[in-house]
Amino acid sequence: MKYICCMPTKNTSKLEFIALMASLMSIVALSIDALLPALEHIGISIGIQDSTDNQLLVTMIFLGLGFGQLIFGPISDSLGRKPVIYMGFSVFVVASFICISATSIEVMVVGRILQGIGLAAPRTISIAMVRDSFSGDYMAKIMSFIVVIFILVPVIAPAIGKIILDAYGWKAIFNSQLIVGVLIMFWLWRRQPETLPVEKRKKFKMRLFIDGTKEFFKHRQAVIFTLVSGFVTGSFMVYLSASQHIFQVQYGLTEEFPYIFAGLAIAVGFATFLNGTFVMRFGMLKLVSVFTIVFMLIPLLYAIIYFNSAINPSIEIFLTFCGLEFFALGFLFGNLRALAMQPVGHIAGVGAAINGFVSTIMAVPIATFIGSYVTETALPLFIGFFVCGLMCLILIKLLPKKTATT
Repeated sequence: MKYICCMPTKNTSKLEFIALMASLMSIVALSIDALLPALEHIGISIGIQDSTDNQLLVTMIFLGLGFGQLIFGPISDSLGRKPVIYMGFSVFVVASFICISATSIEVMVVGRILQGIGLAAPRTISIAMVRDSFSGDYMAKIMSFIVVIFILVPVIAPAIGKIILDAYGWKAIFNSQLIVGVLIMFWLWRRQPETLPVEKRKKFKMRLFIDGTKEFFKHRQAVIFTLVSGFVTGSFMVYLSASQHIFQVQYGLTEEFPYIFAGLAIAVGFATFLNGTFVMRFGMLKLVSVFTIVFMLIPLLYAIIYFNSAINPSIEIFLTFCGLEFFALGFLFGNLRALAMQPVGHIAGVGAAINGFVSTIMAVPIATFIGSYVTETALPLFIGFFVCGLMCLILIKLLPKKTATT
């Protein structure tokens, strides 16, 4: 594989490029995961009566992410990548202050949606910047390494959030996110050259998005892997939004929650790290095909064993099943996005926007519906994993015989 555009060499090394792209994506993870230990406290502060409604503080930011990608992706194909990231972060700053001042769930939900819209810029544009610079299995390898670094945030974010919560209260968590975001923006400004040359930019007009959308949906591979990403993201979003309820309410592990969450994030990170090596040997498509089956079979086994149980299994058994499931997820996340983007590199901004929008808008109702059943036990979580995995397998069977992986 080779660079296809203008991989930065003057100011940044490949390693720094990977670290910076991971950092841009990590603002999203920080805004979600650092807040998890504080959901109960926030709920009490803004008057949430039903603890399961705390899940809205997680799912609504994803709703904003979905719509935000439609806005910033196409604009970045016209204005360039970096200016659009700055625009999105400005929205995130305003939204964060709305969340800090919220006194009701309605205001908090508005703030979280706006946070998601703003964060859609660094999340989506960082992927477009990778696609500007790499292609094929090598792009998947770079994405794997980016995700490995990105995964470090969910590993440490809940623990950091708990420390900040205990010392300064939940509002300080939002303030810390702003500080980290400003530092990353400064790093981007100082060290990262623009990856979309002026001669490759398209004049901004509504037609640009319409034509890009039509072009995207001409590629069955892009559509199928976008839908697969939606089911995978939706099932994982159930865990993100319900993890606080499962571990703190169902298992009573309030103090241990940040460390349990970190341990499970490591399972995803380790698999993603291995994927960076395996993808060059076996290819994206083969890895996705194999681990989608694994992703489906693990929750099926859990559901068969505990279907008639009115209580959760021991925490050790539960974590074993979760760890195995998330290990499979580690081989899916980066590869699915890379496979979806592979045929649409010529419209990377619009392509990333549509891919992110469709997969996220699919994921939010999936997570909301399944999450509403995670009340007494975690069984609905695994049933959701199984159903989503089954849908993914069906979709993969619809792929064209010649699927672009390089």
